[in-house]
Formats: sequence, C-alpha cells, structure tokens
Amino acid sequence: MRSGLLDRHIAFLEALRGAGLSVSLAEDLDAIAALTAVDWSERGTIHDAYAATLVKKHAQRPTFDTLFDLYFPRLVGEGATSLGDEAGEDADDETVRDNAQALADFRAELLEAMVAGDEETLARLAVEAVARFGAMPGRGPGLSSWSAYTALQRVSPADLTEQIVAALLAEGRVDGEAQRSAGRRVGGFTRRVEDDARRRIAEEKGPDHVANVAVRPTIDRLDFMAARRSDVEEMRREIYPLARRLATRLTQEHHARRRGPLDFRRTVRASISTGGVPLVTHHKPKRPHRTELVVLCDVSGSVANFAQFTLLLVFALRDQFQKVRAFTFIDHVHEVTEHFRPGADVADVMADLAASTSHAALWGRTNYGRAFTKFQENHADAVGPKSSLLILGDARSNYSDLALDVLRDLAGAARHSWWLNPEHTRHWDTGDSAATAYGDVVPMVECRNLTQLGEFVHDIL
Repeated sequence: MRSGLLDRHIAFLEALRGAGLSVSLAEDLDAIAALTAVDWSERGTIHDAYAATLVKKHAQRPTFDTLFDLYFPRLVGEGATSLGDEAGEDADDETVRDNAQALADFRAELLEAMVAGDEETLARLAVEAVARFGAMPGRGPGLSSWSAYTALQRVSPADLTEQIVAALLAEGRVDGEAQRSAGRRVGGFTRRVEDDARRRIAEEKGPDHVANVAVRPTIDRLDFMAARRSDVEEMRREIYPLARRLATRLTQEHHARRRGPLDFRRTVRASISTGGVPLVTHHKPKRPHRTELVVLCDVSGSVANFAQFTLLLVFALRDQFQKVRAFTFIDHVHEVTEHFRPGADVADVMADLAASTSHAALWGRTNYGRAFTKFQENHADAVGPKSSLLILGDARSNYSDLALDVLRDLAGAARHSWWLNPEHTRHWDTGDSAATAYGDVVPMVECRNLTQLGEFVHDIL
C-alpha cells in the first residue's frame, strides 16, 4: 500500500476498535494480504475484502459499514456532476437549491423512485437532499455545515408513506405487505440521507472526528438507555445467541473444574500397584451447586429495556440455576415469573412484561424504599440461604425514603446479592441517585450494554 492508503487503513482499523470491534494484529495482516490480491478499481470489492477479514459477527456489520463509508467514501463533494450543472444554474443560487417549486419537484421524483424501488435513483436523491435542503452555511467555528435532520425535516419522506402504500396496493400488493414495504423504503432513504450528511461532515472535519462523535457503537456495546426502537429489536435478536455462547462456555468451565478435593486414601491404595509411587491421583466427587436466583427489577421509564433484556438473558440461562423467580416494581412489587415459560416466544414475553408494568405501579413514581418494603412484607420467603438476590435499576428513588434497613435485611438473608445499574458511574449520586448509599449495602456494578451484561452473568455463575 502507498503511504496515504496505509495511513487511511490504520486509521480505519483504529476507528473499528474504538467502536467495539476486536481487530487483532493477525486480522490486520489478513486484511492487507486480501487487499493486495484484489482489484482496487471496484469500491465494493475493497469493502467485501475488509468485511471478510475483520467482521466476526453479524451484529457488527452496521457499524463496520458506517465506518467504511467514512474512511472510503463513494463520493467526494457532490460527485462527478454538481447540483448546479444538473439544474443548468449557478450552484450557489439558493432560489434554485431550495424553494417551494424545487421541493415539490424533488418530492415528486422521490415518490416515483420509492414506488419503483429504484435504488440507483434513491442513492442520487439522498445526496441531492443533503445538498439542497441540508446545507447550513455560515455556522460558527466547530459547527458542521451539513445536517441530515434539517434535510429530512424539509423533505419529510415519512409523509409520502400513504402515497407509496396506495401505489403498491394498486400494483396488487396486500395491505400488510404494502405497509411493511413502504416503511422499509422510507427508512432506507432516511439512512441514506444520514450517511451522506456524515460523509460531508467527514470531508470538513475528518473521518476521525465523525467516528468519535457520530458513529454508534456495535449493538453489543450500545448503552441500553441510548437504544432506539430499531436497536431494541436488534438487541432482542442478540439475547439468545448470547445466552447460547454463555451456556457453552459455562458448561466447558464447569467440566474443567468438576474434580473435587484429593481423595488421599484412594490415591495411596492405588499407588501400591506402582511401588508406592502415586502415578495416578484420585479425587472426591465434587458436589454440584446451583443457586436459586431472585431478580428484583425496576421497570420504570428508560431503565425498562435494561431490566427486560436482563430478565430475558437470565431466563434463557435458567438451566444454570436451581430455581429462578422474578419481580418487577416501580413503587409496588409484582411477580412475573410465570411469563417465562419454557419455549415461550420472545416477542410474547416482552409484550407480557410490558403489560405487567401497570401492576408494578400504584402512584406512578419510582420509589425503591416502598418497593423493598412491600417485597419484604409479601415475598420474604423468596430470599433464603440458598438464594442469590439480583437487583436491576438506576437507584433513582425521587428523593423518597430509601429503606436501607429493609434492603440490608434482604441482602443478609441471601447467600449472595448484587445490584446492576445501567447508568455510567459518572452519573451515580447526581440528582436523586442514591447509588452510593445502596452500594454500601449491596455491591453495585455498572451494566450499560449487552457485553457488560454477559460478562456479569458469566462471573456470577
């Protein structure tokens, strides 16, 4: 590779590592070897060579694609043909770039391309949308001159959904299929606009800047509390593969540790046949121990997704426990163990959990002290010397009584106790957070994403 390409290659790999992809030196060398063997005239070939050597999991692919587009963009500026040339006007003429007629003409062409599913035209229109409607010239130092949000607000592709559905129904599509197809096409165009805005900002400020501030991490490292609806769907799909990997790893480790303490008597007896030299040692059988697990989850507001994903993972691993019981709360406690039936569909479980939230609230405001008190009053038999207590929540109790003595009694009755907090540690003890106060009673662990969640579950088992 020439020095400029080598620098770009190294920067690209560093961005991948920063976003959560584990790229080793061996994989770096594999990528270089692959790139020296392919034709550099086709960008798609370069993309596939990098993906084949660097991407290990499907969940990492969206982040990889985004970063590849930043470091190896398919266009520079507005491409080979400028907007001004297409319009037959000076490209700096704002009345040509964005006025009522220009917007109407653009939306008409966009609708036609979406109905036809014309990917080439949609790619061109995404670039044009940012150029026409997303430009923000004259902004202050440090601010970008391009905005996908501004372009999308102006074009409003979602407002075309009904017209796309109507056109697809006229072609003979059934209603449900037409709705889903229209949603996918609008979503695809939206992502194209966001990608082009990132590309233009990377030209202004450099790809490293955009990679650091504007690229979302891989789904397994995305914060639960920052997840969008589409991210939540992807996280759901990751839960059971994560559970299978954890179960396999735990089984292997348990087999490796299955030998108990040395059986001195059997070892000495066996050594008689070898002249008193203990060539083979014998061990007492190790008594298997599987704990009972009691999970107490805050399901209020933004922590609800975190609690639900943790519950799903725990129940996917329920064979690793002797018994599992789960309770949700906001200011009142409700048992949800029955929702996790063997073989139950994940979507049904999530829907049941969402519905159970209403039973976990009497006053509608998170109150940890009240929840702990009610749990002790109504479900004290759930916690005992054979059980471990796992609490899920952000420890924000709206300045109410914390009931620390009640929690201390519950933790004292359990074999082990842990608290998973989905907030970054820098936010603990800010506002109404009582993280330190509760952490003095029950060890509190930061758990912001699927990777940290998987590591925690592995450690406690």
